[in-house]
Amino acid sequence: MSGATPGATGPDRLIAGRYRLLDALGEGGMGIVWRARDEVLGREVAVKEVRAPAGLSAEDVRRLYARLEREAWAAARIPHRNVVTVYDVASEDGRPWIVMELVRGLSLAEVLEAEGPMPPRRAARIGAEVLAALRAAHEAGVLHRDVKPGNVLLANDGRVVLTDFGIARVAGSSNLTMTGELIGSPEFLAPERALGREAGPESDLWSLGVLLYAAVEGVTPFRQDTPLSTLRAVVDEELPPARRAGPLAPVIEGLLRKEPAERLPASQAADRLRLVAAGGEPRTEPMAAGPYAPLPAEGDGDDDGPRGGSPQPPPPGGPTVPMDDGPERSRRAGVVLAVGLAVLLLAVGALAYVLVRQNDTGGKGGGTATGGATTGGATTAPPSTPAPSATKTGPTSTPPSSPSVTATPPLTVHVSAEAVRGSYRGPCPAPGGEAPAFTATVSVGRVPATVEYRWTTESGETSAADWETLRFTADGPEQRQVEHTELTYRKDGTRQDRVRVEIRSPAGRSNWVAFSVTCEEASPTGSPYPTGSVTPRS
Repeated sequence: MSGATPGATGPDRLIAGRYRLLDALGEGGMGIVWRARDEVLGREVAVKEVRAPAGLSAEDVRRLYARLEREAWAAARIPHRNVVTVYDVASEDGRPWIVMELVRGLSLAEVLEAEGPMPPRRAARIGAEVLAALRAAHEAGVLHRDVKPGNVLLANDGRVVLTDFGIARVAGSSNLTMTGELIGSPEFLAPERALGREAGPESDLWSLGVLLYAAVEGVTPFRQDTPLSTLRAVVDEELPPARRAGPLAPVIEGLLRKEPAERLPASQAADRLRLVAAGGEPRTEPMAAGPYAPLPAEGDGDDDGPRGGSPQPPPPGGPTVPMDDGPERSRRAGVVLAVGLAVLLLAVGALAYVLVRQNDTGGKGGGTATGGATTGGATTAPPSTPAPSATKTGPTSTPPSSPSVTATPPLTVHVSAEAVRGSYRGPCPAPGGEAPAFTATVSVGRVPATVEYRWTTESGETSAADWETLRFTADGPEQRQVEHTELTYRKDGTRQDRVRVEIRSPAGRSNWVAFSVTCEEASPTGSPYPTGSVTPRS
């Protein structure tokens, strides 16, 4: 079986009797993506063709084609606005051709090449969208394994779309790689994968960190002259400082920790990326890792000082013992000594607190309304003169705890929205199972609580304009999800809009989520909705 691409492949060729190739959109060493027209539905699509290198064995070609089919399967099982939509897998000349939505725009790699490094806020917004796609993929049991700027599309309508799941790994599936083949781009490969260890979701997070670094710096952090030296740098070299990253630096450093278990969790990374994208600056909170404070491995090894977090406290005074392991051993010893000193100070403080409390109460335990307050070791009221109190103590051996008035804390609500289906193209009105759909997560600071919310669009046209009530019971969770399907449309052309959730009290709102509806065929005869109308809420 020959792996060469048939000579007939080119513009105006009809694939599977349905998809007519128009022109090439992009080409790489392993394939080519065509702009094509679906002759059945009358719409433009993107069709991916594989180009098996000449000289491959029939078995290797079979594996390559099986991987291409798995790309379609992996992407099709992730219904998310930031993941490219797969329509079909056609067969021609014994080869699979993946038919996808046509995303009009440029790849992040093309934008960086044309414009150079981008501001941290813009990079954070793109990173947040890519991370949303990765989290959706991970929840579906799919690892992307090749996150890089060339696989991130910046659509003209504002969407950020993660594509090319051709080397994705699906939980429970067999390995379809070829012997000796390097899976993924060396510059974006996580250290554990470079060492041949099992990859996990944290490996995709590392690649996202490299992508963010490249977006703000214009170069990847570990790139060398050869793939082998690049992999060695990924495993052994310290992270060079991201000097243009600004408030994005702590996120990049958190994602690019060598050990997978020490990397910034996806949920925290998402929150911090959204904060930076909104113009804020995330706090650099240390991550607990065992009994010791985390070592600032990502900031050591140069003369510029630490690149994130607070500076380490100076070592305690007194003679020092030289270490023959160099500065790394000294840094670790300094951190351990600082932690030990902090623990000692806490212990002394706790002991002093207990002694003072016992002195106040005559050694009987906690304070009471009749105990004298102490200031500098002297009592301000004699024991025979009780201090004013809101309660009276009973004749018990153990006085009650100090009185307090507990007020109900104010209700805090946080809401975030995301798309389940971000676009629709076809006959209108769209079927309920195909129309743009969204989900929002509503979190409250306490329970019980009652939250009034509604879905609203930027244009004001929506099929869910009424306020709804969401109740959180005292014994229930503090987080719940609400769903919405947007049924509005414009009969002629494409409707592009954004939707979000509004909270009535306390006033608040979620992030905007973009969506589009394109009506390509007339509504069936007898449709109750006139041309140009907004579909009423069912």
